[in-house]
Amino acid sequence: MPEKVRADDGLGFDNVPEIYDRVRPAYPPELFDALFSYLGRDDGLRAVEIGPGTGKATRPLLERGIAVTAVEPGEQLAAFLRRKLGGQFPQLDVVVAKFEDADLEAGAFDLVLAATSFHWVDKETRFQPCYDLLREGGALAVVHTNQIASTVDAGFFARVQPVYDRHQDNDLRYAPPPEDHLVPADHDGLVASVLFDEIQLHKYRWDQRYTSREYGDLMRSYSGTQAMEPPQQEAMIDHVRAFIDAEFGGAITRPLVMTLSLGRRG
Repeated sequence: MPEKVRADDGLGFDNVPEIYDRVRPAYPPELFDALFSYLGRDDGLRAVEIGPGTGKATRPLLERGIAVTAVEPGEQLAAFLRRKLGGQFPQLDVVVAKFEDADLEAGAFDLVLAATSFHWVDKETRFQPCYDLLREGGALAVVHTNQIASTVDAGFFARVQPVYDRHQDNDLRYAPPPEDHLVPADHDGLVASVLFDEIQLHKYRWDQRYTSREYGDLMRSYSGTQAMEPPQQEAMIDHVRAFIDAEFGGAITRPLVMTLSLGRRG
């Protein structure tokens, strides 16, 4: 299902970095091709990454020689990221802090990247600090993972809803998935901020297939699931896994569209 939302939800996935790294989707190579083309070069560049998690989007930057300051509020995720990539890429600097609280040099960066993390930054003010960090000509890149309505799921997400309803609390809210022609709200926000020029939107279909066991781990990687009491959490996951095994032959497809919004500081 799309990730559940609680009004008081925190970074519950910080408790399960190994699971998060194993089951959360990476990003299409074409997305990074578009990003690097937009940047125009990759030698000697400095980037701030907001909420890198376990480095799903960090590695492609590092592999191009970009110096990355990764600002991660989750202590366990940050430690995992250091272990995973720090020894291989000395130009990686992991800062444990919320983006809003991080002590970063204004006007010093060529790129600010948020990959499936921008929703953790205050939506009323999120664009201004990104702008302030960038050099003239620097770019803001916002990536979203969007679950969409599609027949490739064979009806799973509609049919599994009663299973979730049986186990979830009433304060959990579900947003119906959009169609594949979606425009992310943050892209509209980027335009409305009037801070950035040369705004672009790129979209990539990126469906993910999960066995019942893998989908159970994906559920564990969500903050909403982590907010549940362990017995309730595991009962729900067991029920969903059994449903996938019984009704969908042991595996399902999650239809996704990855979006990349770009804007340049003039």
